[in-house]
Amino acid sequence: MIKLSFQPKDVTKKLLGGLPGRSKDVLTKRYGLGKTTDRMTLEAIGREYSITRERVRQIEEYSLNTIRKSDSYKESEKAFAEIKGVVDELGSVVSETNLLDCVSDNQNVRNHIHFILVVGDQFFKFKEDDNFSHRWVTDKNLALTVENSIIKLCDGLTCYDIVPESELIKTFMDHLKDISSKYKTDETVKRWLALSKKIAKNPLGEWGLAESSNINVKGIRDLAYLVLRRHGSPMHFRELSGKISDTFKKKVHVATTHNELIKDPRFVLVGRGLYALKDWGYSAGVVKDVIRQILEKDGPLNKEDIIKKVLKERYVKENTIIVNLQNQKAFKRDKVGKYYLA
Repeated sequence: MIKLSFQPKDVTKKLLGGLPGRSKDVLTKRYGLGKTTDRMTLEAIGREYSITRERVRQIEEYSLNTIRKSDSYKESEKAFAEIKGVVDELGSVVSETNLLDCVSDNQNVRNHIHFILVVGDQFFKFKEDDNFSHRWVTDKNLALTVENSIIKLCDGLTCYDIVPESELIKTFMDHLKDISSKYKTDETVKRWLALSKKIAKNPLGEWGLAESSNINVKGIRDLAYLVLRRHGSPMHFRELSGKISDTFKKKVHVATTHNELIKDPRFVLVGRGLYALKDWGYSAGVVKDVIRQILEKDGPLNKEDIIKKVLKERYVKENTIIVNLQNQKAFKRDKVGKYYLA
């Protein structure tokens, strides 16, 4: 938390002091500067004064411009400069939420700081759009560079990508070659990444596209995918259930985990209760199906080669594979002992 040397409420009181009654009241209600911290809409204020939404907007704009030309604005220069220093310290481009979080967790104080940002001509607000959240800027050129770099970063990702934070930061840095070295810190870069609505972090701190189920985790199957992927090898559903509980501090029932794994095509049953990821090259189906897929791909093979290939796909006993090969409706054996599809 960044501690300010002044009380934001005292600054806004001074700034509002020279306004006529209705102008002061409109700004107070619009920005939640009174007894209530709720910010009223133009329509709501208009209803109170029996005027149009557009008229309220005009009063707001006129009042803000009046403050900027007032003596109280000049007298508050130190406060504006201190807030600018905070924005610059946070990277000169920072999301509104992140900025306010760094200064106060009190909503009343946050509203007064927000008002100072709105009034101050050192600050530029870039409104929320499809790609980015609301953000405050003290360097417009830097802001455009950062945003263009984030868009390029997003364009290089697919819904399947899960990227370690260190790797994502390095890639992002590569897009930011021409910026000042003072901004090239992990903390600043992470704040810039947080501007984006297109990328996000999953519960394990890995990055990817926000729309991906690997990042925007919604249920047990998504948690299971992350845990199994990190584990790197097949796991029994009971062990996987326990690992999910330990990793995410979330109570998970074994039966629920098993049911979710069965439903999701990302997981492949490779043995008795053992699950692997399809991403690892495992194919779905029982042993007979695996043998069929191998023979379709490689043509006739002897028993030993079939066993080796099946064991790469399934954690089963060799005898189980031999029993399946004896299914004459599915497989035949030629004169030299090689099996082929019936």
